[in-house]
Amino acid sequence: MRDPTIIVRVAVVVCLAAAVVLAVGMAAEDEKGPPPHTRQGADTCLKCHDETSEFPVLSIFRTPHAVTADERTPFANRQCESCHGPGGEHGKRLRFGEDRPPIPAFGENSLWSQKRESGICLECHRESERMHWQGSIHQRYEVGCTSCHTVHSERDPVTVTERQPNVCFDCHVRQRSQAFQASSHPIRRGQMDCTGCHQPHGALTASMLSRPTVNETCYGCHAEMRGPFLWEHAPVAEDCTNCHRPHGSNHPALLNKRPPLLCQQCHSRAGHPSIGRTGDALPGRRPSGFLLGGSCTNCHSQVHGSNHPSGANLSR
Repeated sequence: MRDPTIIVRVAVVVCLAAAVVLAVGMAAEDEKGPPPHTRQGADTCLKCHDETSEFPVLSIFRTPHAVTADERTPFANRQCESCHGPGGEHGKRLRFGEDRPPIPAFGENSLWSQKRESGICLECHRESERMHWQGSIHQRYEVGCTSCHTVHSERDPVTVTERQPNVCFDCHVRQRSQAFQASSHPIRRGQMDCTGCHQPHGALTASMLSRPTVNETCYGCHAEMRGPFLWEHAPVAEDCTNCHRPHGSNHPALLNKRPPLLCQQCHSRAGHPSIGRTGDALPGRRPSGFLLGGSCTNCHSQVHGSNHPSGANLSR
C-alpha cells in the first residue's frame, strides 16, 4: 500500500512547479525583453525616413549629433538607436495587414516614458546649466526634452534667438500677451530671447533666473542703473519689479502703473502737488501742471539714484 504522505508531497511539488511555470509565463508576457537592434544601423532607418517621408531625418547629418568621428556623439555608437532604442521590431519587414510596432523612444506612441526619454538626453547633456534639471519646475511638470527641442533640425528653433520665444510661448501664454503690449523688451522683434534672463533647465533662483537676483539679471543689460549711488531710491535697490513689469506693459517704460499713481504707492500726497488734472479742466489752483507729461519725473528725473551732492530728492 502506498504511503499517503508521499502522495501528498508529490502533489504539492507538482502544484508549486505549475505555479512557477505560470508565473514565469505571465512575467514574460507582461515584461517582454528589449527588441533587437537593427543589423544595418541608420541605413535601416533611412530606407523609410528620407526627405519624402512624413518624418524626415536626413537633416540630422548637418548637426553635431551625427559626427561619427566624435566618440561622444550618438552616431559614433549605435547611430539612431543610441537615442531611439533598439529598433529591430520597428524596422522589420511587415506581413500584409500587419501594423508596424512603435519605436521604443521619441516617436509617436513610443514605448518608453517621457522621464526615461529625458534620461537618454541627460546621459550626455548633464553638465553646465543642466545640472539643476532634477527637481526643477519644468521637470516636476513633466516637460520633456522633446517638448522644447527639435533634435533632427539643422538649427533647433529653441536655440535661435528670433524663434525661441515662440517655443516658450506655447505654454507661457500670459508672457506672450505681455510681450505684445505697447511697451516691452524687443522679444517680438527677434532681438532678445527668453534665455537671456531665464535658465529653462533649472536654477537655484526664483523664476529660474540666470543670475542670483532680479536686479543682477536686469543689470546684465541695464548697467547704468547698477550704481552705486550716493542717494539711492530704496525700491530700486530692492527689486526692479517693484516698478517695472519685465515681460511687457501698456504703460511707458514697462511700468506697473503710470506716474503719479505708481509713485504714490509709497509717497504720501500730503503737502505736495498730487493731482495732474481734474475731470472739470486742466490744472488750476488745486491740480498741478507739473504732474502732466512726465509727471513726477518732471522734477525727480533721477529715479534710479543720484550721485549729485544736492540730489537727495533725486532731482539732479
